[in-house]
Amino acid sequence: QVHLVESGGGSVQAGGSLRLSCTTSGLSNCRRMAWFRQAPGLERGEVAHIDSDSDGSASYVDSVKGRFTISKDNAKNTLFLQMNSLKPEDTARYYCAACRMYSRPYGYGYWGQGTQVTVSS
Repeated sequence: QVHLVESGGGSVQAGGSLRLSCTTSGLSNCRRMAWFRQAPGLERGEVAHIDSDSDGSASYVDSVKGRFTISKDNAKNTLFLQMNSLKPEDTARYYCAACRMYSRPYGYGYWGQGTQVTVSS
């Protein structure tokens, strides 16, 4: 069975930092992993993704470029999201997603339960 468990969320003031972690088990041959977020009343949207090719290429939504960094530790089966210079508009529940499956919701086959990030002004 596949399990994704997020941690590292919390409450922080604007300008602060948080590091989210997503510990995985049971994944194999997963080409891409991603972080999504969803604020109340809004659609879930991808924040960043990272591929499993040789250079681990990453991509970010414009609103977080230069502030967030996605990375992974293959030896520990863990995905990270380093979030710096946080803004109140970053407040959302953050989800880890794994394995591109175009037929599944939001195009990923596996999801964690999410971790809440709250940024106060």
